[in-house]
Amino acid sequence: MTTIEQELLYQLQVLNPEQQQEVLDFAYQLIHPKGELVSDFLARTSQIHFPKEDLEEMARFIEEEFEQVDWDEWNNPPAFPD
Repeated sequence: MTTIEQELLYQLQVLNPEQQQEVLDFAYQLIHPKGELVSDFLARTSQIHFPKEDLEEMARFIEEEFEQVDWDEWNNPPAFPD
């Protein structure tokens, strides 16, 4: 058994049953994340197409309302929004 496994087992033993359940739930979520794989989403939505004019109109509206479209922000949202 590795040192990490030993430390995890020790820490689990000192937790009460409710805390142990929280740890188990967290570990389960790490292994089985909720949501959909990006590749599955893209495959499922690949047939959806917007006319170029509609996309340009949406971008214009967003720029007018919010001053600019920050594509980097969409791809890398801040961990701690203001």
